[in-house]
Amino acid sequence: MASGFFALLDDIGVLMDDVAAMSKVATKKTAGILGDDLAVNAEKASGFVSSREIPVLWAITKGSFINKLIILPIAFLLSAFLPWAVTVILLLGGIYLAFEGAEKIYEWIFPHSKPETDIPPQEMSEEEIIAHEKEKIKAAIVTDFILSVEIVIIALSSVVNEPILNQIMVVSVVAIIATIGVYGIVAAIVRMDDLGLRLIKNNDGKGFGNTVGRFLVSALPKIVKSLSVIGTIALILVAGGIFVHNLEFIHDALHSLPAIVGEALTGLVVGALSLGIYKLVKVLFFKKDKAAAH
Repeated sequence: MASGFFALLDDIGVLMDDVAAMSKVATKKTAGILGDDLAVNAEKASGFVSSREIPVLWAITKGSFINKLIILPIAFLLSAFLPWAVTVILLLGGIYLAFEGAEKIYEWIFPHSKPETDIPPQEMSEEEIIAHEKEKIKAAIVTDFILSVEIVIIALSSVVNEPILNQIMVVSVVAIIATIGVYGIVAAIVRMDDLGLRLIKNNDGKGFGNTVGRFLVSALPKIVKSLSVIGTIALILVAGGIFVHNLEFIHDALHSLPAIVGEALTGLVVGALSLGIYKLVKVLFFKKDKAAAH
């Protein structure tokens, strides 16, 4: 009886070691998406009055957990009964990632006028501010859902040949780490300027504390901007990696190139093609609608 109990403990220990190792690999594969997720959510969580940033971020975080509770069971069912669908969804996600990365690069090269900021003015009533917050929270949760699908599918693809129990444990661990890690860092980022202002005030604009405070205040917009650049590069590389590792003819065509070069080239090509098709369809439909109006 005792030997059976210790054998069970040994099996559990081995399983935990396997899960930890596979979780590390899966987390590494999703790192690119997490970089973009971080940049997007840092932007979504900004633009509120200081006292509302954390409550709003907490609301988005809860929405993110609910998203993953919806996505995870569906992903596991697909893995168990339609494993080929995981690869199909992964490739579709790769097209989306490449498109998003290419679109951001296009906007950097050919910038267009942006709408005025939607930060609620101070003269808004409390009810209007709450309604505005709800709209932004809803938009952030929808964006999180798309990114969460990508994170879960990429993590699942790394363990799709493992037993279903291992898949459930590994992907669930990655999903929890992604949510806590991303939104924890976002919380720290959006409060940087408040911490900086407090340091400046407490040190009467003098000394080391004042220097640190001014650095934090000035660094916040630069950090958000740099995250956007890093996230875009990550999008292209992750998208390219999805195609290189899942389509044998692409892998064979690029095997002589360094891995990062092949992935970047593939991501850029897929992104340029998908963006070009999108803009062509948009122009054609615009012309059709304009002709119908006349």
